[in-house]
Amino acid sequence: MAPVSIPTVTLNDGVEIPQLGFGVFQVPDAETTAAVSSALEAGYRSIDTAAIYGNEAGVGKALAESGIAREELFVTTKLWNADQGYDATLRAFDDSLAKLGLDHVDMYLIHWPTPARDLYKETWKAIEKLVADGRVRTAGVSNFQPDHLKRLIDGADLVPAVNQIELHPGLQQAELRAVHAELGIATEAWSPLAQGAVLGDEPITAIAARHGKSPAQVVLRWHLQLGNVVIPKSVTPERIRQNLDVFDFALTDDEMTAIAGLDRDLRTGPHPDQLN
Repeated sequence: MAPVSIPTVTLNDGVEIPQLGFGVFQVPDAETTAAVSSALEAGYRSIDTAAIYGNEAGVGKALAESGIAREELFVTTKLWNADQGYDATLRAFDDSLAKLGLDHVDMYLIHWPTPARDLYKETWKAIEKLVADGRVRTAGVSNFQPDHLKRLIDGADLVPAVNQIELHPGLQQAELRAVHAELGIATEAWSPLAQGAVLGDEPITAIAARHGKSPAQVVLRWHLQLGNVVIPKSVTPERIRQNLDVFDFALTDDEMTAIAGLDRDLRTGPHPDQLN
């Protein structure tokens, strides 16, 4: 099988991120190496982990064993809430890097804004230092709301390149995506399939039948056509391959409109204002 050519999105600092990557949320560390190895064999080159997932070491082992040149890989990890603050961020980053077995990461994200702790501006200063030192190629945030973004940017040297948010047909985040567009921030979708909760929705199943694709492939295609960066997760090799097989068809404007009608404030995770 010919290698899959995955399109890239150029971020606001010129760094290119593969538009379709592989996530390892809720994958136990013991299973992570096999899952990431399957993803790399299938053709994924962007891997998304986080300190709180407890599987950075498993990701690092798969990367080391893959034989793939470091410059071909795009590795993202995230700073956990308890490690926010300037000095704590730098220590936590060192710990993540050691577990991954890398000398730099391609993208480092603040995992949640945790507004009640009010440390994300200080945390961002530390991440700006990591970028300036060449240990992080591009920096962003995750689960930030419009007011968090605007406050973070005020007085900052860097505008986040990415905001990784829960986004799927049941939670389309139109207002937040509009703020991203205004600020030059790329939208990255976590839980892009709503943990399966949208895959039985009637226009998605009808569109899937029409194209000879699975409902999951239709939803991933919808994300790509919106311009989102997307990181589906699976531990099943067949599904890992299927999630990458979304570049040989396109949804029509009518099909995109039909999926737009499924927005219903369906969250699979916590609301960013409520997690501290």
